[in-house]
Amino acid sequence: MSSPLLNVLFLCTGNSARSIIAEGILRKKGGSDFQAYSAGSQPAGQPNPYALVVLRNHDIDTGFARSKRWDIFADPTGLKMDLIITVCDNAAGETCPVWPGHPSSAHWGVADPAAIRGSRADIATAFQTTYREMTTWIGLLIEANPTSQTIGSLARSIGQREAKKYE
Repeated sequence: MSSPLLNVLFLCTGNSARSIIAEGILRKKGGSDFQAYSAGSQPAGQPNPYALVVLRNHDIDTGFARSKRWDIFADPTGLKMDLIITVCDNAAGETCPVWPGHPSSAHWGVADPAAIRGSRADIATAFQTTYREMTTWIGLLIEANPTSQTIGSLARSIGQREAKKYE
């Protein structure tokens, strides 16, 4: 990719599972073309332990992982995002802050692995499924070689196409 670094923010309500997993994947796979962040409207206070385990199982350093409020990215003097992706239906429906630079947005509806009740194996499987889905979606975004002008439409297209596979 010849364009400048693209900043991507993944949003979810709790910023403890899906958005943390997505941030970790893009941090590892996005190379020098992307910078990934995550946040939530009502942060859980800490990442879900299963999210950290699934990232570590895929050799992703979790030193970045912390649950934080999305308004830290809404500071007009702060970092400007190129793309904001909501990964849960609750966050997609909430009133978001006004983002500096008016970034593109997309919604990638992914089932909440933290909502799974059952054995440890059932929960771990749900987190692995989320990891696999996010890896696919993020891989498609990276492979498309987006620019700041095309990243929004590409991300929306990926979200719509991939969501149909899981219906």
